[in-house]
Amino acid sequence: MNVNIRNKKAYFEYHILDKYVAGIQFLGTEIKSVREGKANLNDAFCAFLGNQLFVRNMHISEYSHGSFYNHESKRDRALLLTKKELKKLRDKSEEKGYTIVPLGLFISERGFAKLEIGLAQGKKTFDKRDTIKDRESKIELDRAMKR
Repeated sequence: MNVNIRNKKAYFEYHILDKYVAGIQFLGTEIKSVREGKANLNDAFCAFLGNQLFVRNMHISEYSHGSFYNHESKRDRALLLTKKELKKLRDKSEEKGYTIVPLGLFISERGFAKLEIGLAQGKKTFDKRDTIKDRESKIELDRAMKR
């Protein structure tokens, strides 16, 4: 059971400053769908509602064998972090230009679902062009090494 769902778009759109691993509160059919690898983080983001951090807009497909107990595919899901981490994230995210984005979803060794989140700062267009140039030069270098 090796589930590793990544948000590639986040690394292209943002500079990742800090990374945290948070537990995530799932319903029964949600964790079963995640174990099948049927989740999507592309449009997801994190937001504070009250004193708790939630991941919003994360799509988890309905479980194929679930009956009327199935979950909503894009509901808000609570993240489980310590108070110290929550305070640090809240203070930073309230500053202008910072946001919290989900980077990856995986299953831990003990069988729990974990969400890797990052404190991020948006990239400008020229930064994105630099990222594309670096990626293309790396591909060309790999091709040259294989010859």
